Amino acid sequence: MADAEDVRRLALALPQVVEIASDGFDFRVGGKGFVWSYPERRPGQPRLIRTDVAVLFVGDEAEKQALLLGEPAVFFTTPGYDGLPLVMLRLAEVGVERLSELVTDAWRMRAPAELAGALDEDRRGVS
Repeated sequence: MADAEDVRRLALALPQVVEIASDGFDFRVGGKGFVWSYPERRPGQPRLIRTDVAVLFVGDEAEKQALLLGEPAVFFTTPGYDGLPLVMLRLAEVGVERLSELVTDAWRMRAPAELAGALDEDRRGVS
């Protein structure tokens, strides 16, 4: 079972990640967000920052739908995210290894190409 501290540790281990001050967590690379706390909207009330749910950048609608349909206990969305390549992840439903893959994939899609390529080379042991 993963939690907000796992998100923080995994995100900050990636190259050139910046944490934005927030009530939860909010990480960017190259000025682009790739994972942050879910700002739940409640009618007539202020947003509730949910650190038990991460919003992840997923790249495109096809990937979003595959995650939502394939693992509805893990991933969800709301009408406010319609048309956006973002899913919400229930952190308690994934292990740290899976979370690492998801955070790294989100980072890779938002990082500048040369930075993402360098990470791939480092992980393969290429110099």
